[in-house]
Amino acid sequence: MSPSAREPPTLSPALLERLPQAVRRPGYDRKALAVGMAHVGVGAFHRCHQADYTDDLLNEHFDRWGVIGINIREPRLAGTLARQDGLYTRLLRDGDHIDARVIGCMLATADSQADAGPALKVLAAPEVDVITLTVTEKGYCHKPSTGLLDASLPDVAHDLANPDEPRTLPGMLAKALELRMQSHGRPVTVISCDNIPSNGVILANVVRAVTERRSPELASWIADHVAFPSTMVDRIVPATSETDRLAVEETFGYRDLAPVVGEPFRQWVIENRFASRAPQWHLAGATLVDNVAPFELLKMRVLNAAQSSLAYLGLLAGHTYSGEAADDPLLAAFVRRMLIEESLPTLPPVPGVSPTDYVEQTFRRLHNTAIRHRNHQIATDGSQKIVQRLLNPIRERLHEGKGVELLSVVVAAWMVYLVYASRRFGQRWAVQDPFAGEIARIADRTGDDGTSLAAAILANETLFSRELFERGEFRSMIGCHLDGLLSDRPIGYVQSVLDRVIASTHAAGNRAG
Repeated sequence: MSPSAREPPTLSPALLERLPQAVRRPGYDRKALAVGMAHVGVGAFHRCHQADYTDDLLNEHFDRWGVIGINIREPRLAGTLARQDGLYTRLLRDGDHIDARVIGCMLATADSQADAGPALKVLAAPEVDVITLTVTEKGYCHKPSTGLLDASLPDVAHDLANPDEPRTLPGMLAKALELRMQSHGRPVTVISCDNIPSNGVILANVVRAVTERRSPELASWIADHVAFPSTMVDRIVPATSETDRLAVEETFGYRDLAPVVGEPFRQWVIENRFASRAPQWHLAGATLVDNVAPFELLKMRVLNAAQSSLAYLGLLAGHTYSGEAADDPLLAAFVRRMLIEESLPTLPPVPGVSPTDYVEQTFRRLHNTAIRHRNHQIATDGSQKIVQRLLNPIRERLHEGKGVELLSVVVAAWMVYLVYASRRFGQRWAVQDPFAGEIARIADRTGDDGTSLAAAILANETLFSRELFERGEFRSMIGCHLDGLLSDRPIGYVQSVLDRVIASTHAAGNRAG
């Protein structure tokens, strides 16, 4: 037998009936499925979260909710999902247990990296009633400190000057909605599924900012025919690795060019506000609410804050994966205390949820060693994440005259993470962050003086509010933490901060007694 004859088959519609019993397959007729949705940003998270919910819904309550997947940034889909007719394997891992399933709701894909045309054609199509998005925080082209469109970005400036040739998500949505208005006028619901507080509000803001500059008529039509509900999404989904692809082949006997791996836990809370016909995701386990804010604040200020904290501190401690950082007794104790003492007091009540139980659930999830979530991946685009995870609770606590020493350590750790990518600090690692270049220039110019570094970085008003910069005690605290974390013993410094906070808490308790 020739070597090529021994190669395993690639996942395809024809292979579905021959899959091993350990792999679940779509329980509905894909040939009867019609397109009703488009999704922009076909990455691992969407395929393991929203598509997972959609497939559950189709299995139990079949309806016209096939998906067209669109990428306007790399990677291209032509060589992976398109070759498999939109099929892929979803693996959920917890310890030694694996739940394997082929997801079938994606019927077609469109690559629009070089030309907006393919994406616009799909988004403007009358059969598309719902558009969902996972484009990461920076895809919204907004200022993290205000949530408003950042018109200084070159691609945004291009879209404002050339509205028919958009490059950005806001520009592309504005043009697609204009095409809908002109061609058929059908309403549409646009649902952000990215980790941004009030993501629907921010999405509406940036789209409105683009449209108001070009057409009052379009802005008015959007106000009457388009809904931007906010959502909270939750499932830990690391980037797919070559090891994951090989595991499908070795375990199940077929090749999958685009498998995805996640944890069993999932949650989706959706604001009950739609302009059009929409999937009944609540029948598949999603939660429809009038106000998403309490849920998203809990998730961002606990789970996401824990992930960011363990990622930055974990990298300084030499840990590659999030699970390793969560297993580090010092880092786990530090982050747990930070969440309980400084983060939880900033949260509103969440219906049916105990905040302290949520903290413990968070650590159980992060301890899942079967999920190989690299700290560098979690650290990606941190400047777009720390506002909601760390800076907003810091600002609220400072306003109330309360301490922020533990939260401030993590802000400083984020700064150190970027500083270490600069030439002056040996380019210890490569980073992906919109502010990486600016902070590298600051580090090259300033050196390792914590006070000077803190003042220069906090002066950036796109990220840090003027209120934080003008608080001398906060600048001093960040400067002190920078000095400690840039020392030869950064983890020893973390221990000293934790010891100091614990001693202060005990002293306060004794005085109260």
